[in-house]
Amino acid sequence: MPVSGRGRKKGTMVNRERMEIILIRVLRVCGLTAFVIGVGFPFYWMAAASFRSLDAILMEPGALIPAPGQVDAGAYRQVLFEHGFTAYIGNSFYVAALTVILALSLATVGAYAATRLRFRGRGPMSTAILVIYMFPAIVLVIPLYVAFSRMGLRDSVHVLILVYLAQTLPVALYMLRSHFQGLPPEIEYAGLVDGCSRLGVVWRIVVPLSAPALAGVALYTFMIAWNEFLFAFMFLDSPEKFTLSRGVYQLAGSVHLSKQLVMAASVLVTVPVLAIFLFFERYLTRGLTAGAIKG
Repeated sequence: MPVSGRGRKKGTMVNRERMEIILIRVLRVCGLTAFVIGVGFPFYWMAAASFRSLDAILMEPGALIPAPGQVDAGAYRQVLFEHGFTAYIGNSFYVAALTVILALSLATVGAYAATRLRFRGRGPMSTAILVIYMFPAIVLVIPLYVAFSRMGLRDSVHVLILVYLAQTLPVALYMLRSHFQGLPPEIEYAGLVDGCSRLGVVWRIVVPLSAPALAGVALYTFMIAWNEFLFAFMFLDSPEKFTLSRGVYQLAGSVHLSKQLVMAASVLVTVPVLAIFLFFERYLTRGLTAGAIKG
């Protein structure tokens, strides 16, 4: 039977939709591939250069794949045990872990109070939570440097923790407040009726229900404290107190050292936070989108 004009038109539209879907998929794959290559290539080159000897780098500086006989892990041994990076890793982990603990504790209590409790000035306070985050770090570093220098507190990792806490706490409060607004208050009322105090409700009910949001906040805070350089550069003077980012800068400034040591140090800075991010990425996504859809 001959196909009617309406049938041909419908078939043409179906074919066109299929072609559009295929084109979108191809463009998506190409875009993701270009993005992955653009982001991953510098890290790959950094890691590859860190496993090459100085002679191999001087002979073939542009080689992307080290030859089997050129692979050498000596740069990591020198960085860790001869240039003090074992202590730098400990300092960075101490600063990041303590910042995470303090930020989570204060943000959980503060966000719950801003969400559930009724008090004068709650609206303006909630609006002003992110005001400090709008100021760039370069604007704050000079006044803080002068203030801590006059108080004799500048060369201290604990002052660094205080600064990182001030940087990360506003965003942590905002993220958790958005999440708490999406929790049904009836569950908390049931806990209060059963005899729990407000802190008991937070610890026994709110915290377990908010595990993804808390994990996202913890990961965000850890990455900021682990990678931050500006304040660590301005506030730390003693080499035994350096964090990883500060140690890499000092190592890069030593002109008599070969650059594969700097590459190895950069890998040591990047790999831990990259592994933690990839492992907890789903929690970070849930935490960032917490409160976007309220049940």
